[in-house]
Amino acid sequence: MIRRIGIVGAGAWGTALAVIAERAGREVTLWARRPEQVAALAAERENRLHLPGISLAPGIRVAGALDSVFDAEAVLVALPAQHLRAHLAVLAWPKEIPAVICAKGVERESLKSLPEVMAEIQPAAATAVLSGPTFAGEAARGLPTAVVIASRELALAESLAAALATATFRPYASDDPTGVALGGAAKNVLAIGCGIVLGRGLGENARAALLTRGLAELARLVAAAGGKRETAMGLSGAGDLLLTATSSQSRNSSLGEALGRGRKLADILAERQSVAEGVESAAAVVALARRHGVEMPISQSVAAILAGGDIDAELRRLLSRPLKREE
Repeated sequence: MIRRIGIVGAGAWGTALAVIAERAGREVTLWARRPEQVAALAAERENRLHLPGISLAPGIRVAGALDSVFDAEAVLVALPAQHLRAHLAVLAWPKEIPAVICAKGVERESLKSLPEVMAEIQPAAATAVLSGPTFAGEAARGLPTAVVIASRELALAESLAAALATATFRPYASDDPTGVALGGAAKNVLAIGCGIVLGRGLGENARAALLTRGLAELARLVAAAGGKRETAMGLSGAGDLLLTATSSQSRNSSLGEALGRGRKLADILAERQSVAEGVESAAAVVALARRHGVEMPISQSVAAILAGGDIDAELRRLLSRPLKREE
């Protein structure tokens, strides 16, 4: 049984995972990047910036030295996707400590999934991916939440699931980290698209159509990249897309809604403390699909809009595509 868990990243999700792991009976070390954040978390026992209203139990140790998380039997990595390489490449990762990627995205420069990035920078570490339909605040408050933990070593995924499970946090094990990782990345892009539809006043029919056809895009990408198509229909694909694309709590969907109402991307981002991963990953997801010969027209339009393209022109392009069989 895994008894000690380190967590890299004290944003909303990293902090929530610390609370969940402690609730599951684990000893937890939470690393925060900025010294002032370390001091505030240690003194106030609350992440007022990213997860207000959630108390950190006394058993959660807050640390400012990154290698302090290695006083553990597993390390959860909750860094923004585009920061993972820069922070973790400098570490001497102990080969006996598995790394669990808890971010969602595709690296812009390399077009690699996050497990691929981890395998490249820390080849000795066993790697798993934790993903699924999760709002950090709900999970931290103990509301029922289900996730999937995937590793090519299924026994590792099952061990991690057992270590994090509580009465209300239910992890399922999988042996498809590729599918889980890409599902989590692509759904953020599609959620921005669903938000744009809502903000543009195009109606619920249009949002449902985009969500459904977007899921088909996601499944094609997962299968082409070597994952399992059925993974795309699970928690990290369909489940996470449904949550992210249909709730105003979603950072990606709410950003898309603001874009649909005519606001500029730079102005939206300037108001936010949190990262909308779909903004960072959209162009990379589309480029990865192109590399695999996969059509993702909805994701392509979202990426074009984020790059400054005209929303109405992209809508006309999508609606004028040739008719074809659904399957």
